[in-house]
Amino acid sequence: MHELSMCESIANTVREHASGRDVRRVYVSVGHLRQVVPESLESCWKLAVAGSSLDGSELVVDHVPAAVSCRDCGATSTLSQPILQCDSCGGVNIVFTSGEEFIVESIDLAPAEGKGS
Repeated sequence: MHELSMCESIANTVREHASGRDVRRVYVSVGHLRQVVPESLESCWKLAVAGSSLDGSELVVDHVPAAVSCRDCGATSTLSQPILQCDSCGGVNIVFTSGEEFIVESIDLAPAEGKGS
């Protein structure tokens, strides 16, 4: 299950940027081509952060569909099936425009101590 190792990587990145503050939520974008099941990623998050400074934080996953742009006709298509061709002209001279993402977009932190809640 590669989702667990992905969660461990996310957790390491978040800890580095949280600077010791409590983390409430972590927002990630994961492209369809990464072959990640969002529900599995969310479940693995709880395992990966259990007993750590991130325990209790929530992982919010934005699943990004795979999309291509056709170099021949200029159309942009969202892939609904694993067929790598333009929906408009049927051409195969395409380039991916989304679907390969794996990005920690943002983190919600608790207020710093002494700054109020």
